Amino acid sequence: MSEEKKGFFARLKEGLEKTRSNIVRGIDSIFSGFSAIDEEFYEELEEVLIMGDLGVSATEAILERLREQVREQGIRQPEDCRQLLIDSIREQMRVGETAYEFENRQSVVMVIGVNGVGKTTSVGKLAGRLKGQGRRVLIAAADTFRAAAGEQLAEWANRAGVDMIGGKEGSDPASVIFDAVSAAKARRIDVLLCDTAGRLHNKKNLMEELKKMNRIIDREFPDAHRENLVVLDASTGQNALVQAREFSQVADLTGIILTKMDGTAKGGIAVAIQSELGIPVKYIGVGEGIEDLQKFDPDQFVNALFDGKMDEDEDEA
Repeated sequence: MSEEKKGFFARLKEGLEKTRSNIVRGIDSIFSGFSAIDEEFYEELEEVLIMGDLGVSATEAILERLREQVREQGIRQPEDCRQLLIDSIREQMRVGETAYEFENRQSVVMVIGVNGVGKTTSVGKLAGRLKGQGRRVLIAAADTFRAAAGEQLAEWANRAGVDMIGGKEGSDPASVIFDAVSAAKARRIDVLLCDTAGRLHNKKNLMEELKKMNRIIDREFPDAHRENLVVLDASTGQNALVQAREFSQVADLTGIILTKMDGTAKGGIAVAIQSELGIPVKYIGVGEGIEDLQKFDPDQFVNALFDGKMDEDEDEA
């Protein structure tokens, strides 16, 4: 087990402390407070999960699976189905085998999200992560509307040790993408990360802008593997789910980067988003450092949330 993973697990466990008290303590009080598994038991569990930001859809799926297993196994005591509930939550968060395919292929990754969620920071951290894996990375600073966005990204590119292509403030983002694609091809770049402007309130403009960028990539870099990641702030809870739904209307989302998982009581939103939208959470952030963005591991997440223990064999994966 690597020291980096060990350190990240410790930070994840610490970061989920508020979420733990929000969800797990509620669940534990139900398991200890009921002597039989009846309809009231399920109703109380449903309330705790929904209040814990797991969302209606995920909660229904989790409880349906739990009822089925309780029936099949003839379980009578609430405490005997606690592990089944935990496993059911874990199952809701599985990420497919191909989720990280782009890391090993020549790819163009569009990173979208509203301002303030940690989008630019996530681009920088992802660049550092990929560079650490031996990939040749280039960043396109296509958020030309926000003052100082380019400067902030340049700082992160510097920290990650990768090059950046940018444009003047207020210039056409599509022209930045064109220049970045040309540079990526000339330099034989493995992954081109594109930071985009996050203006969800003006959806029509954003949609047109993204379409224009995509047309350029389709035309100039047709063989590149494509990825659209939306960055969401976990601490906003259900609002993050609303944003994900809105962005899924303007872009074909392939994954989610969930930031600010440290210190939020709303960490359950990771389960809700994946279940409601069918879009996998691919990375989570639990701090400010460049190493604080890691691949999302449902086993690690559920272990950190429920018992705080890390399985050695799971962590080797």
